[in-house]
Amino acid sequence: MIDINQYGPWAVIAGGSEGVGAAFADELAQAGFNLVLIARKPGPLEETAEKVRTHGVEVRTLSLDLLATDALAQIRRVTDDVEVGLLIFNAGANSYGHEFVTGDLDGFRGVIELNIIKQLELSHHFGGLMRDRGRGGIMLLGSLAGYMGSEHQSIYAASKAFSRVFAESLWLELEPHGVHVVELVLGVTRTPAMVRAGLNFDIPGMIVQEAEDAAREGLEHLTDGPIWIAGGNYEAAQKRSGFPRDKKVKGAAEAMRKLMGR
Repeated sequence: MIDINQYGPWAVIAGGSEGVGAAFADELAQAGFNLVLIARKPGPLEETAEKVRTHGVEVRTLSLDLLATDALAQIRRVTDDVEVGLLIFNAGANSYGHEFVTGDLDGFRGVIELNIIKQLELSHHFGGLMRDRGRGGIMLLGSLAGYMGSEHQSIYAASKAFSRVFAESLWLELEPHGVHVVELVLGVTRTPAMVRAGLNFDIPGMIVQEAEDAAREGLEHLTDGPIWIAGGNYEAAQKRSGFPRDKKVKGAAEAMRKLMGR
């Protein structure tokens, strides 16, 4: 069970309305954490909040597009009066996938803003408070996509590579001050968003993790930073980090085409 004395009494989950984010909320609520759930869509956000309130904890919700210029100010308005001991940044997504040279630069900027800039803003704000208190935890949600270039999601993959190196650096800086940092790297995970995207989860030999299992595994390994590869994907991450890069990248691209049904 996650230690509320180290990571409580409040947890902030950015991207906390469905899928892995909702699973984190349920696990933490069962452990007695009060929650601040942040997500763009108010309907699923309130549904998740009502569900986790049944565990007897306080839940605040903030329906917010993190791309808003005043996103951090809005988040501070609902968190400045409580002690946040755990930040889970689950909001990074491939919000604009396209071939790079024929794509829209503003769309690509949006991916960078969400996956990098907003992650930095929240980690800087809450991480600073945790450092001063000498306890806490930060979990950044990563992806196997960050280990290799990928067609039609070049910016997303690059942003996830950034996240991994950032997590390692933040871990080095905060661990001596009692703040645990881990990037939880997910492979193919069955979430509502992935189902809507039409992913083929039935490819023989493909590892598919359920959202609830991913959240549970992540919370169990908060102290095992800077990187934790979830869902039995450690060997896949090792392979994606190897050489020669041309064969590795092309092989992964072929696998991705099958996953996307192309």
